This record gives sequence, C-alpha cells and structure tokens, in this order.
Amino acid sequence: MENIYFTSEEIELKNRAFLSGDAVKVSFFIRNSKLIMDEECYFFLMASMRKMRLNIPLSYTLEFFQNLFTSKVIEGSHIQNGIINFLVFRNSDGITLSKSSVSYYFELDETADVLSINQRPLELDVIKEINVNNNLLSNIRVHCPENIYGGIYAQENDLDDVILLNPNKRIARATTGNLLFLEGNVIKIPKQSEGAYISPLLENFVTYLHKNNLADVQEHEIIAFESQKAEEILLISDEKGVFSVKKIRNKTFENSRFTELVESWKNSF
Repeated sequence: MENIYFTSEEIELKNRAFLSGDAVKVSFFIRNSKLIMDEECYFFLMASMRKMRLNIPLSYTLEFFQNLFTSKVIEGSHIQNGIINFLVFRNSDGITLSKSSVSYYFELDETADVLSINQRPLELDVIKEINVNNNLLSNIRVHCPENIYGGIYAQENDLDDVILLNPNKRIARATTGNLLFLEGNVIKIPKQSEGAYISPLLENFVTYLHKNNLADVQEHEIIAFESQKAEEILLISDEKGVFSVKKIRNKTFENSRFTELVESWKNSF
C-alpha cells in the first residue's frame, strides 16, 4: 500500500523533529473502521508530551483526535484496519522552548486486524554491545538511536528484531515493542523501571487477562538467559502489532497458548 500521511501544516526541513529528534510518537488503532482504545492512546499522548515538556494546545482534546482520525483516515481513506503512528514535534517559534508551539505528522499503516497475531513469527537475538536507559523518557517513544542501531543489526544478521538490555544487563524490550514470556500459567513482563515501553496495547491485553483470570501476569526483572526458559514469547508493538516469537538463537518456541489468549482478547471487543 502506498504510504498515506497527514500534517497539521506544511512541514519545513528546518524543524526540531528533523534536526533534534524533539518529538514524541504514539499509536492509535483502527479496527473494523472504528477507533479502539482511543482514550488510552490519547491519555498516553498527553502524558508523553508532558514528559517531553511539549506545550499542549488547548485544542488537543480527545474529541479533536477522534474527529481528525475519523474524517482523514476512516472516512477519507476508507481504511478498515490499521495503525496510525502520530508524531508531535516542537516548533522554534517561542521565546523559550517550553513556550514554543507544536505541529504534528501522522502516517497510516494499513494492516490486518491489529488484535490478531501476525502470521509471520519472529526470530530474535539478544544484542549486548549497546543498551537502553531506564529513566523517565525510556518508557515513551522518543528519538532512540539504540532502536536504529538494533534494527540495522537485526537486518544484517537475518533477524526480525533484537532484545535490548538495560545498563544492568537485564531485558528491557525489543526495538519495536514489549516482550511477554510465558512459563506455565505465569506471564512475565519486564518492569517499566527496567526500560520497557508504556504501551496502551499491552496494558489493554494484560488488563483483560487479569479481569478474566486467564493468566497470572507478573512484572519482573528478567536476565537475558531467562528468555531461553520461556515456553512461549509474545511481542506487542504499538507501532507494528502483535507477533509470536519463534526462535531465539537455537531455542524454538511454541505459540498455541498465546494464540488462544490473544484470540479470546480479540473476541472481547
């Protein structure tokens, strides 16, 4: 599909997103021609902008984004299923950076059902020569050279993604999203304090499992070796969707139980 993108105004090359990476990104989701989880995604956008000290316009209400995406994407582009990756960046028009206005850019990735596990399982590996931080900004989607480096490393080594560690050599996340490790009836996920992303998609899935007593989800500090002990591994990416992990090094993983859990979650909408 040809890339579809929208902007709040004509974008000049001399902008802070391009020059400084002064921007945050949050995904919104379209399923069956309707926005889903829009409140969760909106509040995550507001929280991300506050963390980056971006000046939030009064017009940035939930209704503003609902109308924007409905008119431009769902009705304007006739999209049934897709992921909207919304980027908001700081302009250079204020007396100080904190008082500068903001502009936005968003693009649409038309997908299959965002709540279904992607048909292509992934092969990952742990990358050790770089790590990601575990501070306030590590949990939101801001400019991250580690993601770029890890993505290129994966391509050069015929991998789909890599597992990134934090400075304590524990698992933080993959370059594209968060990892869930199934052992018995326990699903382990890295803590946000370990460098994992805040993810509306992940949080919705975990909340569903909790409410229906389908699994015991626990936040953990997870060393790299523990990835080899898991029976199944799931990757949830707000930017890309949901994927099962098939292989890490010489270890292969099943996906039947996560498939069942995700299918039950999907049918709850």
